[in-house]
Amino acid sequence: MRNYLCKSARSVGEKKTNIRFSNKSMTKKIYNIVSFLFVVLLLSACQSQAHSQKSVAKHNKKVTHIYLIGDSTMADYTENYEPGKDYMKVRYPITGWGQVFQPFFVKDSLVSLKPAITTDSVSVIDRAHGGRSTRTFFQEGRWRYVYEHLQPNDYVIMQFGHNDGSEKHTERYVNIEGYKEFLRLFVTQTRQKGGNPIILTPVARNYPWKDGKLENIHGEYAQAPIDIAKEMNVPYIDLNKLSMEYFTKKGQDFTTNHYFMNLPENVYEAYPKGQKDNTHFQPDGAKAVASIVYQEFKKVIKTQKK
Repeated sequence: MRNYLCKSARSVGEKKTNIRFSNKSMTKKIYNIVSFLFVVLLLSACQSQAHSQKSVAKHNKKVTHIYLIGDSTMADYTENYEPGKDYMKVRYPITGWGQVFQPFFVKDSLVSLKPAITTDSVSVIDRAHGGRSTRTFFQEGRWRYVYEHLQPNDYVIMQFGHNDGSEKHTERYVNIEGYKEFLRLFVTQTRQKGGNPIILTPVARNYPWKDGKLENIHGEYAQAPIDIAKEMNVPYIDLNKLSMEYFTKKGQDFTTNHYFMNLPENVYEAYPKGQKDNTHFQPDGAKAVASIVYQEFKKVIKTQKK
């Protein structure tokens, strides 16, 4: 009887010991699982925070906008210039210099714009349109778009004159005093929004040539922007003078055939009969003018007071 009780006691003791060991093992497993889940959740939270920080950083990247306002020599003929029409079929190779201005502001080039421009990127917004003078650009609400979207430290580069001085086109013509007044308006309202105005004289046409030199066709409409720039202490680029000098160096024949829209027959779909146009640019002409503007832009922005 005593042996039986002793065996029973030992058996119960062994069961209790096994239960204790079992409980300890289970507790350790639960602890390991909880620890693993905690680490997973912690890593997930860190990754989420890192992603969130990257998203915020991306969202906070600042952009300097350069608005271009002017006429057909500056316009961008791609995308929605003529809604529903294919540029390559109905317009190409005509190219405004503003159309090829953005590539000059690649990220690697931005260091050369400091300290005037310190943002992460520069976006060129070309609002120029063919046949527009300072007056019609304002009256049609084209300036209003720029004014409403303009942010502090953005730039407005204005180039008019081709259509302002065209007396035979009364729908766009503006006398010299009106031309000056609208330039004053664009400058004043740009400054009201904290923007930086830059005035350009009108780019040269490919005439008249005399003794191998391209001469000024714009008359007082080339001088007026300079007068307003000096009057209002605005940086300006004498694009008329600079482009005349550049084209003169290239020579009349080269300039006529490679830079302006003088096209042979049956080469371009949009001009099956060819074209004789000494105002508007082919791609190479537009790039040459855009390069002139960019090089001068780098100089003038460093003279502006912030």
